[in-house]
Parts: sequence; C-alpha cells; structure tokens
Amino acid sequence: MMHFENTLAFAQQLDQKDSLKQFRERFCFPTFHEKEIRYFTGNSLGLQPKTVKNYILEELDAWAEYGVEGHFLAKRPWFAYHENLTEMAAKVVGAKSIEVVVTHSLTTNLHLLMVSFYQPKGKRTKILCEAKAFPSDQYALESQVKFHGLDPAEHLIEIAPRTGEQLIHEEDILAAIETHADEIALIMIGGVNYYTGQLFDMEKITKAGHKIGAVVGFDLAHAAGNINLKLHDWGVDFAAWCGYKYLNSSPGGVSGMFVHERHAYKPELPRFAGWWGYDKETRFLMQPGFNPMKGAEGWQLSNAPVLGMAAHLASLEIFEEAGMDRIGQKRDLMTAYMEFVIDSISKQNSERVQFEIITPRDKTKRGAQLSIMAKGQGKALFDALSAEGVVADWREPNVIRIAPAPLYNSFEDCYWFGQLLEKAIQ
Repeated sequence: MMHFENTLAFAQQLDQKDSLKQFRERFCFPTFHEKEIRYFTGNSLGLQPKTVKNYILEELDAWAEYGVEGHFLAKRPWFAYHENLTEMAAKVVGAKSIEVVVTHSLTTNLHLLMVSFYQPKGKRTKILCEAKAFPSDQYALESQVKFHGLDPAEHLIEIAPRTGEQLIHEEDILAAIETHADEIALIMIGGVNYYTGQLFDMEKITKAGHKIGAVVGFDLAHAAGNINLKLHDWGVDFAAWCGYKYLNSSPGGVSGMFVHERHAYKPELPRFAGWWGYDKETRFLMQPGFNPMKGAEGWQLSNAPVLGMAAHLASLEIFEEAGMDRIGQKRDLMTAYMEFVIDSISKQNSERVQFEIITPRDKTKRGAQLSIMAKGQGKALFDALSAEGVVADWREPNVIRIAPAPLYNSFEDCYWFGQLLEKAIQ
C-alpha cells in the first residue's frame, strides 16, 4: 500500500507518474470564478471535451448545407448516427454491441425498459429497490406500480440503511430477496447510490434475483464511466445510464440503454414502441404491426437527437483512447489520496470539526465519489469553500459530495481541495 503525504510536492509526484495526465488538456475548465476553479462535480455534470464544439458545428453545417438530406449526405449520416456510439459505449459498460443503444434520456429509458421487464402477475407483483433512491427513480418506480393498478405502499419493497447508519448492508438486500422470493417481479437498484457513493455488488444481486425468478435491472447514472462494469458477464437483464455525469456529454444529454443478449429478439415482450426501433431494413415501408430490431436498438422511439449524440461521440472517443482499465486504476488511487487528505485535515482540526466520509472505505465498494459529512458545520462551510473556487455539491443537512474524475482531475487538485477545505472551516 502506498504511503501518502499531504504535501504539494507529493501530489505533484503522483501527477508526474499519472499515465492519464495528458487527458486533462482535452477538457474545458470553467472560468466564471475570480479564483482558479477546482472542479469536483463529475458526479453531477462532467466537463466539456474540447472537441465537442467542432463535432456539433459539423452537424450544424451539414444541416445548413443539406437540410433533410443530411440524414444520408452528412459526414456521419444522421440516419444511423447512433451506430457511431454503440461499440464504444458497450466497452464502457462491459457489454456486447447488440446489447447497447444510445438514445432518449435516462428516465425515459428506464420507463421504456420497465414497460417490458416489469410484468406483475399473480402473487409476483413487487419491485425491490433502495429506499430514498434518487427522486427521479423513486417517481418512476411508483408510477410504474400505479400503471398496473397497484399501490406503491404495498408493492415497493424498499431497503434502507439500518437505524443510525448511512450505508445499506448488502446482506439486507439479499435477505429481502429471499424473504419475498415468490412476490418479487423486479429488482431495480441504482448501481451506485447518488447520496453516499456506495457501490452495490451488481453481480451478486443479479444472481440472487434470478435464483428466485425475478428480473434484475440497474440505474447506472453514477456508475457508467466511473465503475468498471461487466453487464453482459454479470447477466443483468437491463440497465440505463445518463451521458452527462462521468461521461461528460452535455447537460441533459443522451442516455445509454442495455438489454442483455438473451432478450435480443423477443417481439412478444410488451413495449412502448416507436418507428426508430422498427427493423431498419423495412422501416420506410411504414407497414402496420411493430417488428422490432434485434437487441437494444429495438427500444428506440424516434430519430436520433444528433446534436446531443455529437457531444457524446466526442466524449466516448476519449474513453476509448484512455480505456476503462486505466481509468479505474487512477480512480482508485486518486480517491484513496483524496480520502487521506480529508482525513488529515479532519485530524488537524478535530476541536472545530469532524469530517466523516460516509462513502465506503473499501475501494471495491465505491467509485470516484466521496460524500463528506461535516459534523459541527453547516452550509456556511460549503459557501466558504465555493468562494475559494471549489465546485462541489451540497446535500442537506451537512454533506458535501465530491468526485475526483480520473480523466480531468489531478492529484494536485486533491491536495488543494484539502487546503481550501481547512481554510473554509467556520
């Protein structure tokens, strides 16, 4: 285990050895603040790759030059634009190309997938999920249950942390699966909890769900581009993720969707269909009766949102070049160093504040995010931190979320975060 030091010289040494350090120059850092920005909110909105502007301008120029014929004459014909993204997106989540498509937005994709994969019948009617999931997931799950004429209070099984604790015990998830074995139709959990940064063992949960005959899906909003995923090998039935957090692909940008290969061609699955999911060889015959494309593409609804996909293409090319293996290695080292820096500041200022990291300490149970509970401090601490140029995230009552993103954050950023955090203590 590496011996860390909370010094500028040590942080700079780590940066010199960093095999991904050149990627920092490929991103635009915000300039709105009078002080140098230290950006740690890749878990909320990733920074803009510098190539995004040119990629979007190419499509605007194609639109100006070709009009509707851009669907076929543009440099990257719009008709099949999403196909430029598929293979690279599949590598990010550990999937086969047939299992992945980029389209729509995250919650839209979750709804479309649950229409197909949440089918309550007989006694098996319930959805097992995490308590206090991200609100959008919570609302989506509640509305899916109501859509089938059921009461969320009775048909959502919510797994919460134990009293006085912040993290969910995975054994509680597995125990609940066993307890409700003949009642669960669907397990749908966030792969990484948005609040604590806790990473769940998706492979183990999937196996436990399949053992009792349930379908298993995940919201990977905080996992895609952050965690080394193996969705195909783990046997996950379905998943969706956004493109704008760790994947750096524009605010509200396009979303990825995964459907396991075993469901590649099941026309009998109920779905809310649209013509872009129709077999592309006969799509323009516009015949009645929906004949889905094989694989995840069959869940598409409408024409590709090309401008959003152009931004996503620019980012995925960076991920392709860097590789998730190297990204994961730096993520673990950088997050461990940031953890050390925060602990050091907490010890040095123990009479005034205690910074408790509520994210798991085990690197196999977290990604890049660290959630810091500032005991004895309120939002004034966060405001003072922001005044120093730190872009982080505040969650009531006293939690600061930060995410040192491997592609554009440096170890020196982590050192300065600690210095500025100490300065901000009230």
